[in-house]
Amino acid sequence: MRGTRYTAEFKAEAIKQITERGHGVVEVSKRLGVSDKSLYAWLKQSQQDDLPNAKDLVALKLELQRMKAELKRTTKERDILKKAAAYFAKLSD
Repeated sequence: MRGTRYTAEFKAEAIKQITERGHGVVEVSKRLGVSDKSLYAWLKQSQQDDLPNAKDLVALKLELQRMKAELKRTTKERDILKKAAAYFAKLSD
């Protein structure tokens, strides 16, 4: 079976059998007729694909900083509005 190309769907299903269903690599390789070396390589590749790259991490960090600043500003605005509401409620009594 040297040089056989497998579809992405086939690889994903093979990996799913190992990761989600708990079957062993050797068992899946025998059942599917694929070398266990190939399955290990596909498994390693899928784990690397799941990890965010450096650009994504930087973008996420910047977004987190922006959202923290926005939350801080919004919290201050809310506190000011609470005080104003209490003040005007006191005046109307």
